Amino acid sequence: MNVKNIEKKGNEATIVVEIDKELMESGVSKAYLKARKNIMIPGFRKGKAPRKMIEAMYGAHVFYEDGLEEIFPEIYKYAVTEQDIKAVGRPSLTDMNISEDNVVTITITTETYPEVTLGDYKGLEVEKNKVSVSDAQVEAELDRMAQNVASTETVDRAAQIGDTANIDFEGFDNGVPFNGGKGDNFDLKLGSGSFVPGFEEQIVGMSAGEEKDIDITFPEDYHKDLAGKAVVFHVKVNKVAVTNVPEKDDEFAKDVSEFETLADLKADIRAKALEDAEKKAQSAFEQACVEKAAENTTVDMPKGLIDAELDNQMERFAYQLQMSGYSMDAYAKMMGGDINTMRNAFRPAAEKQAKINVTLAKIAEVEAISVSDDELEEEFASIAKQYGMEVEKIKEMVPAEEVKSGLETRKAIKVITDNAVAVAPKKEDAASEE
Repeated sequence: MNVKNIEKKGNEATIVVEIDKELMESGVSKAYLKARKNIMIPGFRKGKAPRKMIEAMYGAHVFYEDGLEEIFPEIYKYAVTEQDIKAVGRPSLTDMNISEDNVVTITITTETYPEVTLGDYKGLEVEKNKVSVSDAQVEAELDRMAQNVASTETVDRAAQIGDTANIDFEGFDNGVPFNGGKGDNFDLKLGSGSFVPGFEEQIVGMSAGEEKDIDITFPEDYHKDLAGKAVVFHVKVNKVAVTNVPEKDDEFAKDVSEFETLADLKADIRAKALEDAEKKAQSAFEQACVEKAAENTTVDMPKGLIDAELDNQMERFAYQLQMSGYSMDAYAKMMGGDINTMRNAFRPAAEKQAKINVTLAKIAEVEAISVSDDELEEEFASIAKQYGMEVEKIKEMVPAEEVKSGLETRKAIKVITDNAVAVAPKKEDAASEE
């Protein structure tokens, strides 16, 4: 092969390549062998027509386009990778010329990695929230712990707010049952607000074995089939139970923790909550630092990098949905759109993250950030521990360059955050946080 010309303009490179006849012939031959099984020519059984006969009927270059597809990876490697062109996205074949002596010349166009000009990324002033843990937060966690060990007791009296009523119910719209309106042996905590407004309040006063009809009007913002509709629920109370929550004292502390006193348990809750809050505040601070550094970066982002980041975000979201038992298509329909709607919704975040990615990569380059073999091995060991797998198995699954790139990115983030100046949020921002 011979690269006859390379022209770079902005984030695009155009490469003109002359292909060796032998290489072109190998591609055409492969294309013919794949296609002939579906070709019929009078006088020959299907799939048995000679190549020359097919070319005589359909043109001498009938297999050239498919032949190029067969050898394109080899052409791309030589024309792009070996010419030190940092391509992004998918290349396109924009022209093909066949000379009189059957020499094929093609033109490949591809987006290239952009020129990145860093702005200020050291000494950035970034807001960071001062964290604290209130007495109310500690009490809320104690209440949660108490509810976890609370016991229930069936009572022989009418239901009250705070009780749990076990009910059978069925909803009717003009006398006709509607989808999703039926349940049996459902435990409903009265006052929890888990049912539509007005439902739980009408259970109050009912006793075990009692049945009655409840009139309910669905809110205007409810599911479109029932929004604003007046319906009737037939309800039967099977039993009424009270929840016995233990008193929060030293004995309670001993029962739910390793501590001997309630004071020690409260101190531990406060310390852990403070540690968690500090981590969240630091994570938010780091993200804000990185975003500010990216805002200061000047770069003309190629579509290919944005699309690649968009693909990554869509894949991660699809995986999260799958873990919850949904598919991307089903979720998109549920949200009133399709996959393209989802991609459009994700695009602004992808554009933002793509710019952050190139900013961090440039910082790693400017700061001469490197990753040692020991650091790489430690990271592989950490990943293996996280997933409970053998290190060698992780190495087979995850490319070393990918792990190395992740470590370089983290080091670049550390350069930004270690040199940033944390400032108190503006008063209006602090008020909104509360």
